[in-house]
Amino acid sequence: MNTESRPRGYLRRVIGSLRGTLSLGWIALVVIGSFLAPWLAPHDPLEQDIDHAYAMPSGTYWAGTDSLGRDILSRIMHGGSVSLLGAGEALLVAVAIGVPLGMLAGYRGGVVDAVLSRIAEVVMSLPVIVILLAVVAVYGRAFTITMGALGVILSASFIRLARATTEGKRNELYVDAARVSGLGHLRIAVRHVLPNITAPLLIQSTLALSSALLIQAGLGFLGLGPEPPAPSWGSGIADAAKYVNRDGWLMVPTGAVLILTVLAFNSLGDALRDATAHAAPSVERRRRVTSSGGTRSDPGHLLDVDGLRVEYPGRRIIDEVTLHVEAGEVLALVGESGSGKTQTAFSILGLLAPGGRITAGGIHFDGSDLLALPDKKLAALRGTRMAYIPQEPMSNLDPCFTIGSQMIEPLVVNLRIGRAEARRRALALLARVGINEPERVFRSYPHEISGGMAQRVLIARAVSCEPSLLIADEPTTALDVTVQAEVLDLLRDLQRERRMGIILVTHDFGVVADIADRVAVMRNGRLVEEGPVGEIFASPSHPYTKMLLDSSLEGREPRKELRHV
Repeated sequence: MNTESRPRGYLRRVIGSLRGTLSLGWIALVVIGSFLAPWLAPHDPLEQDIDHAYAMPSGTYWAGTDSLGRDILSRIMHGGSVSLLGAGEALLVAVAIGVPLGMLAGYRGGVVDAVLSRIAEVVMSLPVIVILLAVVAVYGRAFTITMGALGVILSASFIRLARATTEGKRNELYVDAARVSGLGHLRIAVRHVLPNITAPLLIQSTLALSSALLIQAGLGFLGLGPEPPAPSWGSGIADAAKYVNRDGWLMVPTGAVLILTVLAFNSLGDALRDATAHAAPSVERRRRVTSSGGTRSDPGHLLDVDGLRVEYPGRRIIDEVTLHVEAGEVLALVGESGSGKTQTAFSILGLLAPGGRITAGGIHFDGSDLLALPDKKLAALRGTRMAYIPQEPMSNLDPCFTIGSQMIEPLVVNLRIGRAEARRRALALLARVGINEPERVFRSYPHEISGGMAQRVLIARAVSCEPSLLIADEPTTALDVTVQAEVLDLLRDLQRERRMGIILVTHDFGVVADIADRVAVMRNGRLVEEGPVGEIFASPSHPYTKMLLDSSLEGREPRKELRHV
């Protein structure tokens, strides 16, 4: 069984990083100070010293006092246990509901998957604060019930994440072996699937904790937290806001602790991402083609690039590159910046920058000689049969036009359909790529959506005309770890559904391990090694490939089992 998701191993790597050490250190300080506040706090949090109201930090009151002369530090420490317990309760409820349901959806698929996915989408579309205000209106200041309701809302994100990761694991060979050996579905899910999806769940948990802390503080700020005069971080910020014109310092201690704690949880998630991002994948014996200049492709492949040479004035940037892509295959084009990956992709698309020209070689796509095609026919292929996903999603959406108009345009032009039909297809595509409110996003301008959502829009636009070949240039570089995983899952699903060939331009071997079937390694414009992903990882033959793997993987365990190809 793959052991990529052993939490103990992750913890060792997190502690070994500066970011992880600082994050865990601050979280530990807050936890200890909060839950040991009855013994460690310098004062009673309810004790008033009117003569010293609005006092600045001193030897007696380390963080100063509030408007009633109460020690701010003691109130922060005592309030911390309330805030942390509330966030922890919300997380436990979210995990207890979301992970089992998500695993059930991902493992069973079919109607179960469809129903649970729709439920998750509905829950994620709910306005959190409005729902919690309704809960408070019905149950009053029942803090436990309010945090439980928050956990139910947060569970939707765990359902989606657990579903996506489980779906990627259910067809692994070790799961098939467990089925053949007679193990039941429940045992397989608990013993063979759950340990292998722990990493993204841990990362999502840190994000859920930070969100719960902020939402809880918001409720306290609105006066809907624990009954006063019991301290909490939200009520402390609310009290400070009343007298901010009288004494601006009141806002600083509680606000700083809340901000630093939220940042610590987010930073911990980043450290966990780094700890699981690169790993040495497991090995299967495969056939590999090693090349210093490429191997000639066989006819019948979806794409054949043979002896490609590209020059700009005074410089040759691509030299004798030969590769191929088959229908339904993912080829990862890997190398450092400046190695020629993107220029190779642009050569295939016929989109070289001014001054660039192909001086030798051939490019054949589905039997057509791309270099012999007139510009008009090549442009028609780019719009329908070949598609491209750029690296920077926000800069590739026109800020002057809505998302809807930019989705409709290629459909109308390339498929020659009416705008009403194009609008219907565009909305369906936005929903297919995981956008929960396609109508709202359709009407939005690029600056009104997030980077991750913009990337999904570009993916939807790229596949809108059902291309046979998709070229994705670093599609996850600018995204956070959770969105990155979702985008890779989306690309994998679309590739399987439409049997697209994909060229994935990347420098991240963790992404290669996740999605690629074969790897082509480039250096200084040349193809130095090519082969199935498992064998390249297991025994690279070129020194440059070994250097890239050593610098990227650093002996870490894999994020996922390599797919057998």
